[in-house]
Amino acid sequence: MDGDGDPGNAGRPLRSGLRLFLCGDVMTGRGIDQVLPHPCGPGLYEPYVHDARRYLELAEEVNGAIPRPAGFDYVWGDALAELEARRPDARIINLETSVTTSSRPWPKSINYRMHPRNLACLAAAGIDACALANNHVLDWGRQGLCETLNVLEAAHIASAGAGANARDAMTPAAVPLDRKARLLLFSAATGDSGVPRDWGARAHRVGVNRLPDLSERTVDRLARHVEACRRPGDRVVFSLHWGGNWGFRVLPGQRRFAHSLVERAGVDVVHGHSSHHVKGLEVHRGRLILYGCGDLVNDYEGIGGYAHYRGDLRLMYFPLLDRRDGSLLELSLVPTRMRRFRIERAPDRDREWLLNTLRRECARLDSATPEPAADGALRLVP
Repeated sequence: MDGDGDPGNAGRPLRSGLRLFLCGDVMTGRGIDQVLPHPCGPGLYEPYVHDARRYLELAEEVNGAIPRPAGFDYVWGDALAELEARRPDARIINLETSVTTSSRPWPKSINYRMHPRNLACLAAAGIDACALANNHVLDWGRQGLCETLNVLEAAHIASAGAGANARDAMTPAAVPLDRKARLLLFSAATGDSGVPRDWGARAHRVGVNRLPDLSERTVDRLARHVEACRRPGDRVVFSLHWGGNWGFRVLPGQRRFAHSLVERAGVDVVHGHSSHHVKGLEVHRGRLILYGCGDLVNDYEGIGGYAHYRGDLRLMYFPLLDRRDGSLLELSLVPTRMRRFRIERAPDRDREWLLNTLRRECARLDSATPEPAADGALRLVP
C-alpha cells in the first residue's frame, strides 16, 4: 500500500497517509567501505584486527566471494526493490560511521569511517536524512565529524543529532513533505550506548546531542524544544541511540521516557536503535515506539558470538502515519538478512524466527504484534 488509504479495510473511509522508511544502524565504514569504489586506507586500531580487509575475508569464508569494487548500490541489494515498491515519503537511517579522510582516530577500541567519495552509496538508496547522534560518528575526532557534516550537506542529505555546537546538534533535520508540511527528525544519544561524555556538543564545541539522562526534566526540555521547532502540519520522528548492543529487555526508564516523548513532546514516532538485533515495539496512544531496530548494514557477517540474538537478521520498517495527527495507521516490516555484504530478503525460516521474536517481545510490552502479510512482509494494524 502506498500513501492514501488502507485497502485491507474495505468500507472504511480513506485517510491521508504518510509512509516512512526507518531502519537501525547503517554502518558503512570499515569492511563495507573497503568493497566500495573509493575505500579509505585499511589500517585499523582495534585490539585484534588491524586491517579492515580482514572483515571481508571473514565474510567470504562464510558465504563466498564479494565483488571488489562493488557498485554504490551493491550493499542495498533487495532493499532497493522494496523501497521502489513502497515509495516512502521520507527515508531515514541512523548513519553509524564517520565520513572522512581524517587519519586521527579518537582513542577508543573500534573506529568506523567511510571515504567521502563513497557517500554515493547513500544516494543510491535515496536516503533523505541521517540521525548522527551515536557512538561512532566521532570515531575520527572532531575534524572527522566536521567533514561528515559538510559532506552530507554537499550531497543534499539532511542530518540531525550532531553539529558545530549544542544548538546545531539539537536542531532537527527538516524533510519537506509538501508545500507546507515537513517531517522533523530529532536525534539524540545516551551514555549507555557508548557515547563518551566528551562527545557532547557545547556552546562552542562540535559534538553530538548527548542526553544527560532520561529524567522528567530532560523530557520537559525536549518538549519545549520540539514545540519551538514545530509548525502546523509537521510530523515528528525522535531518533534515539540508547542502551547496549545485546539484550532484548526494554528498561522501565526507557519505556517511561518513550511514553513521555509521545505524551508531552508530541512525538509521532520514537525511533530507537543501538542494539545489534531487533527488539520489541509498541503503539502508545496511537503512536509508534520502536525500542530497537537492530542493524541494517554492517560488516559483522563472519564474526562469531551472540548467535542467540540472530544479529544477521534485520527488518526494514515502513510505518504509515495519518498526515493530520501522526497516529499510526499501519506498520509493514520487511524481513532481511545480510549475505556477502548485501541485503537479501530473508527466507521463510528466518522470517518465522523474526515473527516469533517480535511476538514474544511485544507480549512483554502488552503490545499488539505483527502478523504475516501476503507479500512476505509482517504487518501490524493498531
